[in-house]
Amino acid sequence: MTLTEGERQPQVPAFTPDTDPGDVIRWALAAYPGLTMPSAFNLNGVVLIDLAVRAGYAGEVVFVDTGYHFPETLATRDRLAARYPELSFVTLNAGASPDDGQTAPDLYAADPDACCAARKVGPLQRHLAAQQPPALLNARSRDQARTRADIPFVEEGARVKVNPLAHWTRERLEAYAREHELPVSPLYHDGFLSVGCWPCTRAVRPGEDARAGRWAGRGKTECGLWAGDGRL
Repeated sequence: MTLTEGERQPQVPAFTPDTDPGDVIRWALAAYPGLTMPSAFNLNGVVLIDLAVRAGYAGEVVFVDTGYHFPETLATRDRLAARYPELSFVTLNAGASPDDGQTAPDLYAADPDACCAARKVGPLQRHLAAQQPPALLNARSRDQARTRADIPFVEEGARVKVNPLAHWTRERLEAYAREHELPVSPLYHDGFLSVGCWPCTRAVRPGEDARAGRWAGRGKTECGLWAGDGRL
């Protein structure tokens, strides 16, 4: 959120690691009316959607169709949209495919950063530039990867990012999903603890971070939305 002269960021309460995510979401809804939620419908994202609805969120859930998503990811999106009719599920770049001409067919292998920038980061950045939400509600958590180990509940940057699940472990997320019978992607149960595009995602091996299967062996752990020069 860009502040005009004389404006100040809302004061963040004294949240602790034990603060309920619902309390963080309710504060964010009051502090940043009109905030929006990007999602890729991984376990964290599915849990956040349910928590947000219970806290009173009724805005957009924004998903970027890169053209390389697993069918299971698209099916999970559709199941969530049916379960939460109070939300507006927005698919950017809808109908994209590997042969749509947006990128060279082998770009994901030759230059994954460029592929992510063209097919994922760019469409979301353009949407946010047009909509100008005051903050982003997102599902990242500290135990997903070492690069996320210090995520706070409220994160400054090009845009304010509210991270209600910052301190939740994978075990707690899984327990919540079971308790509320959430539509988690079947890929998760096959070891795909974090799912992106099919050419650049593999199942996670025992002892690895949840995001170790993303761009494995490429020295890359983020698509560019949350890290790098173009981060949100």
